Amino acid sequence: MNLNLTGLHIEITPALREYVTSKLDRVVRHFDHVISTHGILSVDKLEQKAEVTLHVKGKDFFAEASHEDLYAAIDLLADKLDRQIVKHKEKVTSHQREKQLDADNV
Repeated sequence: MNLNLTGLHIEITPALREYVTSKLDRVVRHFDHVISTHGILSVDKLEQKAEVTLHVKGKDFFAEASHEDLYAAIDLLADKLDRQIVKHKEKVTSHQREKQLDADNV
């Protein structure tokens, strides 16, 4: 997985980069066909915001989360992406099963 992380009004420290990488590894564990990932971490006064775009074969996933704490925003973001990936994976596998069943019935 190719991770590109950008900070707006915040410096991306190695600890922050490692935290984002560990959270996104959970998503990749569910669906290993991730081509690239682009993340933006930003700070506006009291609001900390995290955005991630995940590129997989044939589809892009986007999620964003805001919170007072940046680490909590990253946690919320990882949960949102995880749900999207699991739902996509279920759709893909169910369509493949339907195609396989149709081929068996012919």
